[in-house]
Amino acid sequence: MSYDPRFDRYRSPNFKRTKQSGDRTGWEKPAKPISSGSLGRSPQQTAASWGRPVERLKRSKFRLWAVWAVLMLGGLGLAVNLFYLQVTRAPALRKQAEQQQTLKTKPFVPRRPIVDRAGNVLAIDRQVYTLYAHPKLFNHSKAEIAAKLAPMLAIERSPGTTSETELIRRFNLAESGITIADSLPQEVADRVAQMQIKESLVDGLELLRQQQRFYPQQELAADILGYVDGERKGQAGVEYSQQNLLERSMPSIQFSRSSNGNWVPDRLTAGFVQLDDLKLQLTIDSRLQRAARIALKEKMKQHDAKRGTVIVMDARNGELLSVVAEPSYDPNQYFNFDLSRYKNWAVTDVYEPGSTFKAINVAIAMEAGAVKPNTVFKDEGRIYMDGWTIQNSDYKVVGARGPSTVTDILKHSSNVGMVHVMRSMKPSLYYQALEKLGLGQTAGTDLPFEVTSQLKNREQFINSPVEVATTAFGQGFSITPMQLVQLNGALANGGKLVTPHVVRGLFDREGEAYWKLPRPVPKQVFSPETTKQVLEMMETVVDGGTGKAAQIPGYRIAGKTGTAQKAKAGGGYSDKAIITSFVGIMPVEAPRYVVLAVIDEPKDGSGGTVAAPIVESVMEALISIEKIAPSKK
Repeated sequence: MSYDPRFDRYRSPNFKRTKQSGDRTGWEKPAKPISSGSLGRSPQQTAASWGRPVERLKRSKFRLWAVWAVLMLGGLGLAVNLFYLQVTRAPALRKQAEQQQTLKTKPFVPRRPIVDRAGNVLAIDRQVYTLYAHPKLFNHSKAEIAAKLAPMLAIERSPGTTSETELIRRFNLAESGITIADSLPQEVADRVAQMQIKESLVDGLELLRQQQRFYPQQELAADILGYVDGERKGQAGVEYSQQNLLERSMPSIQFSRSSNGNWVPDRLTAGFVQLDDLKLQLTIDSRLQRAARIALKEKMKQHDAKRGTVIVMDARNGELLSVVAEPSYDPNQYFNFDLSRYKNWAVTDVYEPGSTFKAINVAIAMEAGAVKPNTVFKDEGRIYMDGWTIQNSDYKVVGARGPSTVTDILKHSSNVGMVHVMRSMKPSLYYQALEKLGLGQTAGTDLPFEVTSQLKNREQFINSPVEVATTAFGQGFSITPMQLVQLNGALANGGKLVTPHVVRGLFDREGEAYWKLPRPVPKQVFSPETTKQVLEMMETVVDGGTGKAAQIPGYRIAGKTGTAQKAKAGGGYSDKAIITSFVGIMPVEAPRYVVLAVIDEPKDGSGGTVAAPIVESVMEALISIEKIAPSKK
């Protein structure tokens, strides 16, 4: 039914009004019929009935205005949001779009090789492969593949099992993605790729190629080289300190995403990736390095020592010909060793040098004009100072030596004599000389993680006679083995403090220098006359003193032994733990090479019996390598 406002009622759509005989023509205004339902209504009821359509019309207009308002507000909101996106956030959205549609990356390029002074390769990048197995793709039985593959690989297996059974065990671990072996060289990978069973290639074996840093000499120069980790970053040695020289600079390549979703390089020109032929050359001599390591290992084993180091330096320019530390590690397998092996304690640890510093102290006193080689002091063998006892190491055997020259004091390594020598100059001047030599600083080497030497503060040193006394025979302060080599280098080269270093520079395949590492200008700390006299005094140590074990027939060698008690962490000195050392300089008539050996905590012996023989072995190798002619006395 539909509503008819004329009648204020609902009627059926099929209703048809019947025409009355008395109806008017179509030209006349039809009379309003009066329904039976309206009969008897009051005028007010009739008026209310006709007012309802007007109210509904008003409500319809209100809805129209409401819809219009909503549309206007929505449009305004869209306009504000459009302004926010197109203007306010436009830079951020543009950057986000670029990140999603473009990609910048640098092409993989191998690190530069590292070679020794003769051009022998010490470190180089090589291609290696990781072997994966996917048993679900095997076209032969697991046993057949294991039998064929086992002879080609070095498989780690548990005791009592064979390589074949170990391979079968791994094949059963999963249906796909099983790691079988890594770091496979090219020749092994080729054999695996061409492996056949019953004249058909084996399916289900995958070789993934990657670059790996390879050290063909293994542990030979590990203390100098360091290693490169899985992220292609150097973590020790020159691999760490010279990272910027070893990494080849290469511009980035920009990729854009194509319509099919693939990355496509932008503007990639021919010859974009160009590798230079530069190599990082070191000052190290591999032959001398090998001789030093063998000699050090032998003595450490003989005396059951905790650790040891050997350093060989050319005193003319500070070039290090050998730096060995034991125990060491194989940088190809660095992950199999304890973290303590990675640091080169020749530069990362300090120790009290003991009597090996006495020659430096004598040079300080002579440079200050306080003593001469023939100046005589009374050696009582034992003295007391501020409640402390100071005595010679051989006091129980020899006792007091009586009047002794400075040369004799150095020859017999007299602690009491050295106390008298250094007390002959003002403590303030003594402290100033120590600072001039660089104590409290580093040696400045290019090996990483070098620590500073330790020296008491000026006030404590000057106002305490015991501090002066203990420093006189090499205790009460600490230095690195590298800095001790540097100081003895000044005795060998006429008084100049050179910087020890292992990096020579970048060289091309023709041996021409492309770039050399700049070095500080050597500082003059002693006069040539002083150093010449001190060397002659040190020669008596080897000829007839505590360093006889370093003698080489036909060659003039200067040296100084050292046997020092190790300082305890909580203060004082250990009754058992010692550190032995010997420093040698050769040849005395034309001094050039400084050789230092330091042995930490040998079970027995002294600097003259433990460290001096190591220096002698290294010097013999040095004579052979450098073809040093015998001395003419």
